[in-house]
Amino acid sequence: MASPTLITPTAAATATSKPLPPVKSKLTTATTAAAAISSLPTTRRRNLLSLSAGLLLLSPVKHALAATDEEYAKETAEAIVKIRSTLTLDKNDPNMAAAVSELRDISNGWVAKYRKEKTLLSRASFREMYSALNAVSGHYISFGPTAPIPAKRKQRILEEMDTAEKALSRGR
Repeated sequence: MASPTLITPTAAATATSKPLPPVKSKLTTATTAAAAISSLPTTRRRNLLSLSAGLLLLSPVKHALAATDEEYAKETAEAIVKIRSTLTLDKNDPNMAAAVSELRDISNGWVAKYRKEKTLLSRASFREMYSALNAVSGHYISFGPTAPIPAKRKQRILEEMDTAEKALSRGR
């Protein structure tokens, strides 16, 4: 037996309800390119889209230009000079924070530019320079721009830069 609290629809209840009228849009004609394309007949729209897609596929793709060897050598030498000048500054020097900030900008720019160059990854100059920049930047990020670099780390960084400079002069 069914529960007396359940309400079941009857044929009389559904016959008396009216369907809702359709809602009409109040938007006017759009002036966008998409609306103009959609207002074209189907075949013309298809042809236009096919033509524009074909032009995109046939247009030449411009790849990022790889850095030249001269540019790499020049920028690496500039970074070496900047690291050496920053390492020689005294921790009480008023220009220390500005020098470290400039060094970090040079370091970030050098790494961002040359890290993705596959031809440079195997070069000794790149490996040594990357290691030196990583050590210097890591120290200043961890300990602040006025913290002196410990003698052992400083010596290793200077050795890495000497090796990078020698490799750079040999074209490696």
